[in-house]
Amino acid sequence: MRDQASPVSFKAFVSRLPQKGMPVVVDADARQREALAEAHGVLSVERFHAELNVTPWKRNGVKVSGHVEADVTQECVVTLEPLQATIREDVTGLFLPADSKLGRSGFGDGGEIHIDADGPDSPETFVGDTIDVGALAEEFFSLALDPYPRKAGALLDTEPVDDAAAEADGPLQAKLRKLVQKD
Repeated sequence: MRDQASPVSFKAFVSRLPQKGMPVVVDADARQREALAEAHGVLSVERFHAELNVTPWKRNGVKVSGHVEADVTQECVVTLEPLQATIREDVTGLFLPADSKLGRSGFGDGGEIHIDADGPDSPETFVGDTIDVGALAEEFFSLALDPYPRKAGALLDTEPVDDAAAEADGPLQAKLRKLVQKD
């Protein structure tokens, strides 16, 4: 998890969880949505809503599951116009206390860790008796954002440059274009 506090931070007390779990709902207010937009490089976040369930897992572990939904406005990478997007993403996270022996399983001789790329993610560790489930929801929100949002039908102008236009740029630009065209 990150070092800086999440704009939608919600610390869940996990030392005595009910067997059925503890429901957590995170609805970001205007200030939090503005901070999310700035942190993730989007024009605005109109809505951020997470519904999570925090349950006991294994002996001392914690499982967080649920979903995050958001409405955001991003900038089209082609036209630079505002583009609306809706995010609906499932959230799942496993956590173990930092001193747990389960957290060390998977380590081989010499301190090497064996990871199955197709298997589930390894549990994260936590210290103390709280886990920031809001920050976990924000991580899944971030992963669901389109890194290159493009409006439907938006195309880049890729017409070849004619020599007359190249000469208008100057002799150096014209020579560079000729070198690029030879390759």
